Amino acid sequence: MMKAIRVSSTGGVDKMIYETIAKPIITKDTDVIIKNHYIGVNFIDTYHRSGLYKLPMPFTLGREGSGIVEEVGTLAANKFKVGDRVCYFSPDSYADYTLVPEQSVFKLPENVDFKSGAAYPLQGMTGHYLVRSTFKLESKHTCLIQAGAGGLGQILIQMAKILGAKVITTVSTPEKEEICKKLGADIIINYNQGNNLEELSKLVRQANDGNGVDVVYDGVGGSTWKQSLSSLKPLGMLCLIGNASGPVPPIDPLLLSANGSLFLTRPTLAHYIAEKGSMEQRMTEIFSWVEQGKLVLSNPTIIDLERASDAHNLLEGRASKGKILLKPSNI
Repeated sequence: MMKAIRVSSTGGVDKMIYETIAKPIITKDTDVIIKNHYIGVNFIDTYHRSGLYKLPMPFTLGREGSGIVEEVGTLAANKFKVGDRVCYFSPDSYADYTLVPEQSVFKLPENVDFKSGAAYPLQGMTGHYLVRSTFKLESKHTCLIQAGAGGLGQILIQMAKILGAKVITTVSTPEKEEICKKLGADIIINYNQGNNLEELSKLVRQANDGNGVDVVYDGVGGSTWKQSLSSLKPLGMLCLIGNASGPVPPIDPLLLSANGSLFLTRPTLAHYIAEKGSMEQRMTEIFSWVEQGKLVLSNPTIIDLERASDAHNLLEGRASKGKILLKPSNI
């Protein structure tokens, strides 16, 4: 038996039940059972819990984690062995143990710890496909990253600077300004310090010599998408990557032509790692940046698995600063 955070009916954090369930067992030759050391918390977890994104119930929350290989199927044994240090991108991670298909498991390099291992599968690969594939960011580009002090925001700032791009980012507190400054953001706009969110696009252009930006990465959603769209230069791209402030309403395509023949996308990680070997390729580059000290996990918030509802409150209250990790009680 093991402990897990389960949801039997969608709604608020009170629907997150810490309960005892059966430990997973190997059912396929490609299965890997992982004893979790750390579990990554992401906004998509709150969408699953609330019912914004539907899942069959009951279900175990979570999409990423790191730990030790506990057991392997016969085919998975060609790639992993008991005791291997690994990370993964797969459902059911809010638990002591998680059953993961071997193609979703990645060995941790020797110099990468479990905290980084749990922090980068979902948000790290999301940041990677956004700057490497959705919009191939280069040194000639300027990007706007909404909510730069959040978990994904911090990753995007660092990745954009690795690629040489100019980074403009938004924050809501002086403390978050300092976080983004340390990560290398070129221009930081605090929309709660004498600035009106409704004038964000004007502030972005003022900060960029009167020009719009090449690409906007917007994980805030409902309250920012209009300003994000208005911040783009002609032929720019808006990447809608989350709904932290609520979902984005239906968008009239004529808005894109009226604002400069803009491009709009709502990407998701699964489609960017569907090709065989693509997850390994992305994780290899991400962890090479970690090992080189170019990509840093700064002061993650660690919360006991039993108190996972506190993590959701932090995220939904926009009070988190960087990555939130859960730690099982048996570690």
